[in-house]
Amino acid sequence: MSEETLPGGNTVGAVRIGDVVHKVASPWTPTVHALLRHLEEAGVDGAPRALGFDDQGREMITYLPGETVGGRVPWPGWAFADSTLVQVGQWLRRVHDATADFTPPADERWFAGSAMQPGLIVGHQDAAPYNATMNGDRLVGFFDWDTAGPSSREFDLAFSILSWVPIYAQGAAEELGFRNFKDRSRRLHLLLDAYGYNSDRHAFRAVIAQRARLQASVIRDMAEAKDPAAIALLPVAGNLETSAAEVEMLPDDFWTR
Repeated sequence: MSEETLPGGNTVGAVRIGDVVHKVASPWTPTVHALLRHLEEAGVDGAPRALGFDDQGREMITYLPGETVGGRVPWPGWAFADSTLVQVGQWLRRVHDATADFTPPADERWFAGSAMQPGLIVGHQDAAPYNATMNGDRLVGFFDWDTAGPSSREFDLAFSILSWVPIYAQGAAEELGFRNFKDRSRRLHLLLDAYGYNSDRHAFRAVIAQRARLQASVIRDMAEAKDPAAIALLPVAGNLETSAAEVEMLPDDFWTR
């Protein structure tokens, strides 16, 4: 059966053979597969299922069928639809609740080098529109779990807020197709209400800024080490840094439901 190169893949890329995705494995792939098996056992939909490794040592996971952003700019309309925002919030809550009791394997290893500890969840850490699969107006789920890892709920939510609300650098958000910036506060609370977030929402100002700057720092460090994918993402690092500065300037009532 022939291999079909899948769109996207800024880091390692992926091919599809039938209903199975094959990707170059990373040192943290066995831990991520343990996580995916945990989600499967917990009955959480919207995540690929781990199938082990092929004869080339590539990881194998199930293909999530549906429409993706791919390389399209501007993004498709579903990326900015209220109904999608609600589904994203609900999906994140299911994943976070299901992973709160996840026990990683003894040789635990994650992309960010963190470790599972009491009180943490395991987040996708990149649950953005470009990693989503849609079937019409229904969220099928999220692929590309390479950067998944332990964190607080807020830290994982922060990146999804950044990219789905979006609280992204305004110039970049306009290029992606979003222009109704006065509606962002309502959209923020729509996502958090769908998640069922009942703590102080003002805290997200600092968490989102921290998350954006950390993401930018990782890209810049990898680019300095001559990683070609990171070099290509340097404009994204700049947008993330601008996003952090803009988030910190949002008024207090932006964060009030």
